[in-house]
Amino acid sequence: MNGIQSRHILRLCGAAGMTGILALTACASVPPPPTEALQSAQQAIAIAEQANAGRYAPGELGEARAELTSANAAVTDQHMVVAERFANESRAEAQLAFARTAYVKAQAINDDMTRSNGVLIEEMQRNSGGKQ
Repeated sequence: MNGIQSRHILRLCGAAGMTGILALTACASVPPPPTEALQSAQQAIAIAEQANAGRYAPGELGEARAELTSANAAVTDQHMVVAERFANESRAEAQLAFARTAYVKAQAINDDMTRSNGVLIEEMQRNSGGKQ
């Protein structure tokens, strides 16, 4: 093997080594922020707040806010996988807060209608009893 061939082989090995290092660096790089998951969580919290979840489901809404805060902190710390998990948990908690709020409101309407029906029945019985 002559000197030119040796240098050519060394260059090829060096290029292959650099390619390997670049590939490993690319794999080890930080994934992009979970922007979509964060936006979904923020939107779910806003919807729950508009439904008055702070009154009817304060625990769930508070948990959703705490999870979103943790997600944002994880983004700041470059822990994007953790940030996405927190954002998804935040969205789920906000959706639960909204659902619980809707349930409590529906239950209140149901109770009110039941009471109104009871009053109507009493009134009908009183009116029919007086005419006889």
